[in-house]
Amino acid sequence: MPKISQRGQSMPASPIRKLVPLARKAEEQGIKVIRLNIGQPDLPTPEEGLEAVRKLDRKILEYSPSEGLLSLRKRLVDYYHRFKINVDVDDIIVTTGGSEAVLFAFMACLDPGDEIIVPEPAYANYMAFAISAGAKIVTIPSSIEEGFALPPIQKFEELITPRTKGILICNPNNPTGYLYTQKEMNLIRDLVKKYDLFLFSDEVYREYCYTGAPYISAFHLPGIEDQVVLIDSVSKRYSECGIRVGALITKHKQLKENVMKFCQARLSPPLLGQIVAEASIGASEDYMLMTYNEYVERRKFLIDGINKIPGCYTPIPMGAFYTVVSLPVDDADKFCRWCLEEFNYQGATIFMAPASGFYTTPGMGRNEVRMAYVLNRDDLAQALTVLAEALKAYPGRAE
Repeated sequence: MPKISQRGQSMPASPIRKLVPLARKAEEQGIKVIRLNIGQPDLPTPEEGLEAVRKLDRKILEYSPSEGLLSLRKRLVDYYHRFKINVDVDDIIVTTGGSEAVLFAFMACLDPGDEIIVPEPAYANYMAFAISAGAKIVTIPSSIEEGFALPPIQKFEELITPRTKGILICNPNNPTGYLYTQKEMNLIRDLVKKYDLFLFSDEVYREYCYTGAPYISAFHLPGIEDQVVLIDSVSKRYSECGIRVGALITKHKQLKENVMKFCQARLSPPLLGQIVAEASIGASEDYMLMTYNEYVERRKFLIDGINKIPGCYTPIPMGAFYTVVSLPVDDADKFCRWCLEEFNYQGATIFMAPASGFYTTPGMGRNEVRMAYVLNRDDLAQALTVLAEALKAYPGRAE
């Protein structure tokens, strides 16, 4: 039998999806599975986007340009200008979701053996995309005790080697919900400038910042404009995860030319998705305010509820719609599996993402899970009840 690739064997399994078969089996047995494991909002897609599908009048569903529809990129320019992100149409490449933007950024910037420094816990697929590019993610741990704040900048500097090509941040952060401050962003900028690095900045959750401080984009940092590679997606802000439309934004001309080679190789981003995304950018202010306010209320409800359960702790996330929770268990991976395989309370169980999959440092996240507050408050209330009862019954509870 032929051997499969070492690259494939090195790819980490998704911590978000690896327990899906167990959840399906539980549902087949009639158990309600409350899914807090994945960032799939239950809020409606903007009517503008849905109406674009209903009114579609085309005789051919053709390839779009490899860099994306010009009309969509023009709408995106207007959208970014609302956030004082000063980019032009030619700076934007439409991608098949934010994931492809990360992959293409890595493939275009990194050679085999090159390194990227990433604060952890971090979105697990960053590691997978780095492996695809033959590069190495070098992580620097943040801690739940400090609210997942940026680790000391000296720690970053200690990790820089001749193979270091960039720093990657997610702001607001997935999985922690942490929002980097102006001071932290300035420290990152100074390091990027000093060592002539790329700054890969995943900013797909920019709408969901819960502090009075202004949102800080990597493109707001003076002096490194040509070193920034911004990653974006419409999936979360418009509840359109399934249309697979994202963007890679850069002012680095040679990098853009490199990225375009990969874009041409995959031909085009999704035509129908782009049509929906373009229409959705015109979503009303009422829609955006509704989604924002709903997440504010869900955040408070879930965080307050978690911290009332004996032995549980989570800091207050200041962005996105995720939080990392410390549980009084011996092993969160085992606990999450046990909840799906062996436990239910009044016909319901809870599906969470073990946080160990968001770390690369051995042993970290062992008693942590990520929860996404993307469900209505009735479901969140039931999830909190189920979690509390599960912790009482779990044989591996740690005091």
